[in-house]
Amino acid sequence: MLEGQKIVVVMPAYNAERTLRRTYEEVIAQEIVDLIIVVDDASGDETVTIARTLPRVQVEVHPMNRGYGGNQKTCYRLALGAGADIVIMIHPDYQYTPQLIPAMASLVVSGCYPCVLASRILGGGALRGGMPLWKYVSNRALTFVENLLLGAKLSEYHTGYRAFSREILERLPLKENSEDFVFDNQILAQLLWLGCPIGEVACPAKYLPEASSINFRRSVRYGLGCLATAVRFRLARWGVASPFVAKGLPL
Repeated sequence: MLEGQKIVVVMPAYNAERTLRRTYEEVIAQEIVDLIIVVDDASGDETVTIARTLPRVQVEVHPMNRGYGGNQKTCYRLALGAGADIVIMIHPDYQYTPQLIPAMASLVVSGCYPCVLASRILGGGALRGGMPLWKYVSNRALTFVENLLLGAKLSEYHTGYRAFSREILERLPLKENSEDFVFDNQILAQLLWLGCPIGEVACPAKYLPEASSINFRRSVRYGLGCLATAVRFRLARWGVASPFVAKGLPL
């Protein structure tokens, strides 16, 4: 716990057998973590077998693949059901360092931010960590457009390492969001719609051969989904579209 707040770390997993244990070991080394929840999205490898050998880990298995967004929905539902006060989502692909968990949790516990992102862009960690140049350029360009449309100043919207307060997760219409990768973007847009401040911390990143990654085709689909989310947000601000959060964000 941290200042009496229960800290639950969730890991949306898919074919993560090669990196899950390393990620877990660094997460559990952060002494404030009370529980780790691994949600496996119908992996075809030994992810579930490995997860079930790890102490202080709750494992949930989707019998059929629900997608990255669907996986996160289960993650947050289980974390809240376990009594989490702070929920931290980190990918089990060992791309992000779990050593930032105490800092991110502290920012949420302090009441300064209901959501904190670990940014690969702040501090220049992305390229140094091996992010492909085309992904870096796409990330920067997409973030620039999103900041214009959403009226924010985030360094990136596309990190898979985030901390949330219980209160803010309970306010968001998560069930109405996409089951695909754009879920990540939708949840940030909803936070901005509600006027919630979003904090960021600089995060080094490691792009290992065994780390998970989406291909170019799905990256394009994700980028278009992010733009559609931002456009809908702006239209709703102008009163042209229906209220943003109340209707969710079906794409």
